[in-house]
Amino acid sequence: MQISSILKANCTRAKISGGSKKRLIETLAGIFANAEESLDETELFQHMIARERLGSTGIGGGIAIPHCRFNTGGATLCACITLDEGIDFDAVDGKPVDLVFAMLVPEDAQDEHLQTLASLAETLQNADFVKRLRTCNSDQELFKVASSVN
Repeated sequence: MQISSILKANCTRAKISGGSKKRLIETLAGIFANAEESLDETELFQHMIARERLGSTGIGGGIAIPHCRFNTGGATLCACITLDEGIDFDAVDGKPVDLVFAMLVPEDAQDEHLQTLASLAETLQNADFVKRLRTCNSDQELFKVASSVN
């Protein structure tokens, strides 16, 4: 999976304030709803927070991959955010999260969902790539760097 196939420029935010886990998920729901008019921000937030209650999507190393199944019209959608300061995300290693890749996958795409998550998690093990993402100072730069990986 190439990130460029699921990430849109209007779904990237660099160096924003996260505030809290809940506030960050609200922000993500807003980003997705603004990018795709057919998505309902409130309903999306409820789905994302319900998924997060099942177990944290903080994978360690300051990275989180919040995700959920949602009626996306058949497409997998991704957002990429860096935070100006790490926030508590109940990550497996207890470290604050400052890099977030959020995903929405079609409700009926179970195998695709797991494959895309696994591929993204593998990509985020590349320390050079993660470092480059964290040093981006603009939304445009973040989109360019995030989209550049194969």
